[in-house]
Parts: sequence; C-alpha cells; structure tokens
Amino acid sequence: MEENEILFEEGTMITETDLSGTITYANRLFFQYSGYSKEELIGAPHSMLRHPDMPECCLDAMMDTVNSGETWEGYVKNLCKGGKHFWAIVVVTPKYDEKNSLVGFIAARKPPGKLTLEEIKIKYAQMMANEMCRNELIGSIPESFSQSIR
Repeated sequence: MEENEILFEEGTMITETDLSGTITYANRLFFQYSGYSKEELIGAPHSMLRHPDMPECCLDAMMDTVNSGETWEGYVKNLCKGGKHFWAIVVVTPKYDEKNSLVGFIAARKPPGKLTLEEIKIKYAQMMANEMCRNELIGSIPESFSQSIR
C-alpha cells in the first residue's frame, strides 16, 4: 500500500457529471472515501479529484471514448480531501436524456484487485515518466515545429 492511500475494498461509489465535468451527484460511499461533504462536491469540477499521478493519456482516452457514446473502463487514482487517495476500477458511461441527447456521464467505481493494482501502479508510473519526457522534448523544440507533434 502506498503512503496516504485509503484502501477501497467493498461497495460501489457513484458520481455523475454534466457535459462540462461539474459534479451533479455522488453517493454516500463516495463522500465517505473522498472526504468531501455534499456541499463541497456538488457543483464542483470533477477534475479536483484527479490525482497528479494519473497519466494524462488515460484521461484523454476516457473522454474520447465516452464522448463518442461508448463506455470506458480502467483504473483511476482519485485524490481525496487532505491529500490522501484511493484506487478504483471505474466504469464511465454516457448519460442521455429522454430525447437521446448526451447530457453527462455516470462513473461507477469498484474496488481494484490487489495483484492487478500493483501491475497498474507500475504501468502508470512508466506512463507518467514517458509523459514527462515527451513534455521536456516538446519544450526544447521551437514552437513552429512543436505544433505538428502535439
């Protein structure tokens, strides 16, 4: 277990957001694990829960998937109030209104398997290192050339 990690072992945490990523709903279990109150979470940007160790490419893939109307599933490291965090397997689905218009997203979090989680932590650390290297590379290339590789 990592320093400041809260172990998520049972239950399902649910959050809902609108299209801009504003939290519109969270269940009690999510309030409990995140450390935030209902008043603090509802109306806040879901990005406030993004842990800095989460690779950007994973979040980009998630948003590309759900914005295209598909369901995304993957491991996410959520940041809690006070700096602690928890890992979860998250299933994110698009949310539609009665006219079949996309109105937001629903995220259901379930506990991760311990063996698989250790593998994911290593993979995500490698991905973060690659993103840092890529960002350093882009920063050293003249602006006129870097636009084509972003």
